Amino acid sequence: MSQEIAAIGSPEFTTGFRLAGVRVFENVPDDEKAERLDEAVANVLENDEVGIAIMHEEDLEYLSRNLRRDVETSVEPTFVMLGGGAGSGGLREKIKRAIGIDLMDEDS
Repeated sequence: MSQEIAAIGSPEFTTGFRLAGVRVFENVPDDEKAERLDEAVANVLENDEVGIAIMHEEDLEYLSRNLRRDVETSVEPTFVMLGGGAGSGGLREKIKRAIGIDLMDEDS
């Protein structure tokens, strides 16, 4: 069963993903993130059709402590953080945790 990709963040952030075909998104304007981002992320976490969720790295600071922990440890959906520089979001480790193998390990 194929799963959806979700984009969470400001309308400016999600628009590019929507143009690329991402059908699940949560728009939260920058000036409303402190009040609405927790709810948007919780909606994606509860959506069984989402396998990967994409957020901007800086948006993590707006999440409550418990929800941030849930995002950082979630396997399904796997959260991918963009905009934090090289290696942002520990993508290699998240993929390894999600599928059980290290795709970049040359000894595998």
